[in-house]
Amino acid sequence: MKTGGNTVSDKSQPFDLDIFLRNLPALPGVYRMFDSDNNVLYVGKAVNLKRRVSSYFQKNDLSPRIRLMLKQVHHIETTITRSEAEALILENNFIKALAPKYNILFRDDKSYPYLMLSGHEFPQMAYYRGALKKPNQYFGPYPNGYAVRDSIQILQRVFKLRTCEDSVFEHRDRACLLYQIKRCSGPCVGHISAEDYRANVAEAATFLNGKTDELIQILHHKMNQAAAALQFEEAARFRDQIQALGLMQSQQFIDSKNPNNPNDIDLLALAVADGLVCVHWVSIRGGRHVGDKSFFPDVKDDPEPNGQDYAEAFVAQHYLGKTKPDVIISNFSIPEAIQTALNSEHGKQIQFVHKTIGERKVWLKMAEQNARVAIEQRHQQQSSQQHRINELARILNMDSDSLNRLECFDISHTQGEATIASCVVYDEQNIQPSQYRRYNITTAKAGDDYAAMREVLRRRYGKMQEAEANGETVKWPDVVLIDGGKGQIGVAVDVWEELGLHIPLVGIAKGPERKAGLEELILPFSGETFRLPPHSPALHLLQTVRDESHRFAITGHRKKRDKSRVTSSLNDIEGIGPKRKKALFTRFGGLRGLMAASKEDLAQVEGISTALAEKIYDYLH
Repeated sequence: MKTGGNTVSDKSQPFDLDIFLRNLPALPGVYRMFDSDNNVLYVGKAVNLKRRVSSYFQKNDLSPRIRLMLKQVHHIETTITRSEAEALILENNFIKALAPKYNILFRDDKSYPYLMLSGHEFPQMAYYRGALKKPNQYFGPYPNGYAVRDSIQILQRVFKLRTCEDSVFEHRDRACLLYQIKRCSGPCVGHISAEDYRANVAEAATFLNGKTDELIQILHHKMNQAAAALQFEEAARFRDQIQALGLMQSQQFIDSKNPNNPNDIDLLALAVADGLVCVHWVSIRGGRHVGDKSFFPDVKDDPEPNGQDYAEAFVAQHYLGKTKPDVIISNFSIPEAIQTALNSEHGKQIQFVHKTIGERKVWLKMAEQNARVAIEQRHQQQSSQQHRINELARILNMDSDSLNRLECFDISHTQGEATIASCVVYDEQNIQPSQYRRYNITTAKAGDDYAAMREVLRRRYGKMQEAEANGETVKWPDVVLIDGGKGQIGVAVDVWEELGLHIPLVGIAKGPERKAGLEELILPFSGETFRLPPHSPALHLLQTVRDESHRFAITGHRKKRDKSRVTSSLNDIEGIGPKRKKALFTRFGGLRGLMAASKEDLAQVEGISTALAEKIYDYLH
């Protein structure tokens, strides 16, 4: 058992549940339930550890999901905290780190994108995802990348800030196309002073912070000054900015009649229907609606999900340890412990609104409608995906309940150059990009697709066998799909015999003239070769997975090929060795920066003379 953050359990002693429960303290904290293999099944928080943990073993009205979990519990560990709010934060950290099987998990919990204004003399405006760092300014988070890019386009039109990378910005000798179409002020070649550019950045930040009325007043003043000085083109530019900002303000503000209200607002709408739970998030940043998104937790082991429990889990996972808005409006109540924890991290009081009126109520009703529509669409999508799986299982003579995970392999190269193998995964009725893998082919001869397929299959499944032999949990595929004809599928059969595997194999060979719908399926273990009707749901599933594998292989191959070609090109220049090549890439950040560099810039790199700089420049251009 852990108490106060210190481990005090004795692994040599068997776990006695009765003794453990009797000695639990009546204090706030976090508990973790483990199975016999020491895998975490569940993480929970409690105001009173003794009362909360004991209740699991005293109640008779537990849900089927919890009853199933308790049958697997082997031992329990606890950590005492100073308050329920502190327990909530610790619980959330454990859930994110351990992903326990029986906790409510919102799968799409990756970091959200931000709009960044960098801390340079001429700040760059960019899409950003990751840890927030000073002295850059960040605005968000946004629900998706489209919302960030839409904001960037607006700012380009109004404030003309640069979006180019530093390696390009520092080595331009003439303005780019964005300057020509009036989407950038051309700071790279001195078309705007540092002082004027900083003023534009400040105005953009004012807009992003929601102070649009204040910004419009400033622009009105500048427009009148320019007109009084007979600078009519400058006055017209300010007029266009005012009109663009006014249009956006009238169309998108959640509190158009109350501009002094806090401008960063999140609306959360909970909906429960057809055994599904959805939380719809609407993001208002700087007073402007920047996007929304629907979240679905995994409820397959919970036949009667309690929407309030899932909503609370969403709030904790979505906001703890992350950027928070000034106001959270929801159609469900948020417990005081969660409010306390969020306020302590935010550094100021967040307004938690459960009942509202006026425009905010209209927005909340819209969010609720979106949540209900998202559930309907999800239900239809699941039915469609299940139908595809059922059809594929029938064709393969398998039980549909045993067909969940597909893995597909493809090989990509250009006349044998930079060979890459891809493995994509379809599981839980959807493609799983986070589980994709690329393999650099190292042993096969250039252009030998069969040997490349042999290498990738041996590496992937041989490694999985080793991991399983070492006691690790391995998720094997139910079917393996090979993008190729009889030659590739024959290689796969050989590898299966070598490794002693019994996973069904399916080859999918391209049809005449590579026409979609005419693919030929090869089932090596039954000796069948046939085509499915073009409208077959099973064929659509196989095409989806195959096409994704092909795309993933090609993008990986092109990156590897381009990098190899740049490196080999520099190798062809007399006087360029590994040390100078590394210095060039370090200085210019890659091919784009190197191509953009002038002869004078190249000559500034250590070890590069003026003559060698001219030789490099002439070779690359």
